[in-house]
Amino acid sequence: MKRIGFVILLGLMFMAAGCGGGSSHGESEINGNWTATLLNTDGSEAFSFTTSLNASNGNSNLNISNFSFTTSGTCFSAPLSESGSFTFTGDFQGNVTGTLAMTVTSQLEAGSSNVLTMQGAVNGSTISGTWSLTGVTGCTGNGTFTMNRG
Repeated sequence: MKRIGFVILLGLMFMAAGCGGGSSHGESEINGNWTATLLNTDGSEAFSFTTSLNASNGNSNLNISNFSFTTSGTCFSAPLSESGSFTFTGDFQGNVTGTLAMTVTSQLEAGSSNVLTMQGAVNGSTISGTWSLTGVTGCTGNGTFTMNRG
């Protein structure tokens, strides 16, 4: 009887170890190159950008690199700083969903800054949500965005 209990316990341990690998799978859902389009509330394009995202540290930190606006404008000029976070949930079939929070700050002369914040839902290779921009005159707004991996 002890042997059967030991075999069952050992099997459960192997199953639990197999479940622990979900973290890296979820992170791989966000890792990669992304293209974003931000729309104003009237549906017109406000901004677009490309970037590389990489989740780390148990899926809470989001490393953002190669960030570049692909639209022209005066709201964002160097130096830019980007930060973000990513959380995810999933199941054993590889269906991963989660949330993304991202901030892009443009430090301007005279100590002011323009700050773009984005909150979105991750669903496979698409992230969609809302954005808002606060800053100097002419550099404010809000709307929706979509990011696609690829």
